[in-house]
Amino acid sequence: MTSPKSLPEGLRARVQALGLHGLDANWAQIGHEPWIERLVDLEDAERRRRSLERRIKSARLGRFRAMTDFDWSWPKKIDRELVEELMGLDFAEHGTNVVLLGPNGVGKTTLAQNLAHQALLRGWTVRCTTASDMLHDLGAQETTRARTARLRQYTNAKLLLIDEVGYLSYDTRYADLLFEVITRRYEQSRSVVLTTNKPFGEWGQVFPNAACVVTLVDRLMHRAEIVTIEAESYRLHEATERASQRAKKKTGKRLEG
Repeated sequence: MTSPKSLPEGLRARVQALGLHGLDANWAQIGHEPWIERLVDLEDAERRRRSLERRIKSARLGRFRAMTDFDWSWPKKIDRELVEELMGLDFAEHGTNVVLLGPNGVGKTTLAQNLAHQALLRGWTVRCTTASDMLHDLGAQETTRARTARLRQYTNAKLLLIDEVGYLSYDTRYADLLFEVITRRYEQSRSVVLTTNKPFGEWGQVFPNAACVVTLVDRLMHRAEIVTIEAESYRLHEATERASQRAKKKTGKRLEG
């Protein structure tokens, strides 16, 4: 029989941290049992799994393509070394933003979602949203108190992913709301991962007549890594491939008939 002294150091502390009060209260009687460590390992693993599941759901990450399936040969231009470095999340430890810039369908959202997923695996709180959803959500709050409470959902997360900035134009009120989100996160050194199809020089078209745009961009860019992607739309490429495969199948059936 194994004595309590020979058990791995810190095992009882893990029992207490997991809130296994029955085990803790009877530690003197059962702490020496060889199955205790395995039980604690299983409980710990299950809680981590359920925690990750809850955080993924809360983050609204959605379905995404894993980096193992990302076609690095497709873009004409992309800094793969920088992207792989960003997956280590050091940028978020220092409150640095990541901006993924490129035309539609080149993988910006996929890269952003993978960054968010890595953050979730690390145990961080993450919030994923499109610019349109976030701004309409904040704009729909009818009172200052409600809007302040909703703002906290976007500003308190360790990492915020804002997708599709530049695909629609917004009035000054929405520009001010985005400015507030970016400013609060800037002041708290919390990172934003943002995808856009518009260079910053064209953001005046996204938020026409908004006086805050220059300052908004300045705060977003003060601490930022820029990943520029030049490529044809991969989504269009995939759609063309699927159409080609369907056409081949139809031709084959006609020949067989």
